[in-house]
Amino acid sequence: MISMDKEASSELFERVLTRFEQVLEKAERLLEDRLPVPSYETLDTAAAFIWQQRGGVGLFRPVRHIDRVRLEDLLGIDYQLKQLVRNTRQFVQGAPANHVLLWGERGTGKSSAVKALLFAFAREGLRLVQVHRQDLLDLPEIIDALWDRPEKYILFCDDLSFEASDAEYKELKALLEGGLHARSTNVLIYATSNRRHLMQERFTDRQATADNDEVHAMDAVEEQLSLADRFGLRLSFYKIDQDTYLQIVRHLAGQRNLDIDSIILERDALRWALSHSGRSGRCARQFIDDQEGRLAIEM
Repeated sequence: MISMDKEASSELFERVLTRFEQVLEKAERLLEDRLPVPSYETLDTAAAFIWQQRGGVGLFRPVRHIDRVRLEDLLGIDYQLKQLVRNTRQFVQGAPANHVLLWGERGTGKSSAVKALLFAFAREGLRLVQVHRQDLLDLPEIIDALWDRPEKYILFCDDLSFEASDAEYKELKALLEGGLHARSTNVLIYATSNRRHLMQERFTDRQATADNDEVHAMDAVEEQLSLADRFGLRLSFYKIDQDTYLQIVRHLAGQRNLDIDSIILERDALRWALSHSGRSGRCARQFIDDQEGRLAIEM
């Protein structure tokens, strides 16, 4: 009787195990059907993309509603725009061009300058791919996917800042110059940062370096600052003066056909700058947004 119970139990266990394996196989098939597969056909569908990781697979997500920034709308940064446009024109025409670092004060037009290039050169084959800092480790995969494409791609890395121990920092540094990966002729990196060297620098770092036992102590500091040197073109952006700020305010107000007395407009714009982030293109736009909204409600 005991023997029969053991045999029945064994058969039941085998049936349950078989059923469990079938359920697992079905679950795996369903999961595979839901996971995205590497497909770069979307590169033919838009002019701007965001690189994303979904289910462990990198994808180019088309940007359907692009921020329409134009070069002629960016005031007070004429020199920076001239250099940026020249480098980008060389790039789209197949001539040698450099990776670009745009660094400086917040709100001074660094990101807008890069976005404006798309509308200036899209018809000549320029495309933008935004790559977030946490996805910089995917740079080799991204470049391999774009390698044989006929278009010219700017990998847009916005608002970068690193710690020395960040793996993304080392990947970007190797890719810009010094890694095994050959330099692509149809891909450049344009990065923006509030930091000139992209790295957080502290006086304590220098003191710690001087106090340790390393023979060439300053080499450690220099290594931290070497990333920015690998961008062939480095453009600095600074706070604008009052006249330029008011010029931007008047320009934006004219664009939007705001019916505001010029004296009142400038007075309120200066008050806005004092109570917000200071004089900048971003501050001017935020002020005009506020004024346009007020007028819309009062109508």
